[in-house]
Amino acid sequence: MAKYTEPVCRLCRREGQKLFLKGDRCYTNKCAIDRRSYAPGMHGQNRGKKPSDYGIQLREKQKARRIYGVLEKQFRGYFAKAARQQGMTGENLLRLLERRLDNVVYRLGFAGSRPEARQFVTHGHITVNGKRVDIASYLVSVGEVISIKESSRDNNRIKEMTETLKDRAVPAWLSLDVNTISGTVIHMPSREDIQIPIEEHLIVEKYSR
Repeated sequence: MAKYTEPVCRLCRREGQKLFLKGDRCYTNKCAIDRRSYAPGMHGQNRGKKPSDYGIQLREKQKARRIYGVLEKQFRGYFAKAARQQGMTGENLLRLLERRLDNVVYRLGFAGSRPEARQFVTHGHITVNGKRVDIASYLVSVGEVISIKESSRDNNRIKEMTETLKDRAVPAWLSLDVNTISGTVIHMPSREDIQIPIEEHLIVEKYSR
């Protein structure tokens, strides 16, 4: 499957804000956007032209794609599914993205970033209701229990993350049991539960052109 293989810090610089793609590093003075806040590329410091309405909509869509780590074709699929559901399409889209298994693993604090969470899932370290699930795009449902596979808990990085779980805050739609290193989906996420800097109406406007 195709995936982005360039330095992810370029993505944050292109969007002009932190997307927290490198976990804890994003909170330190090593963060690239703190050191070079302008866009990447040889003309990055000279981009003073006011963007068009389409440009603003495109950037918002790209930002959402990059935060959740999905490809363009996948993103279009999520949007089409969101449009078929009842309610506001933009909020439906964010709910679908938020329900991805890799995002849930990240939200529960089992991984330091969504890319790391995706790696944990694809490498078979995560279970849903006791069964291994290695598909990062798997959409969790109410009542499902997400945990780290018993045999994977001795992994140095996983052990490092689980030791800090007691200090982690999880979204209201999830519950975390530090003792069993597991999380449960209490209810579907509402827009208020999804604390990311996205103006989803701009994405809807772009696909409605």
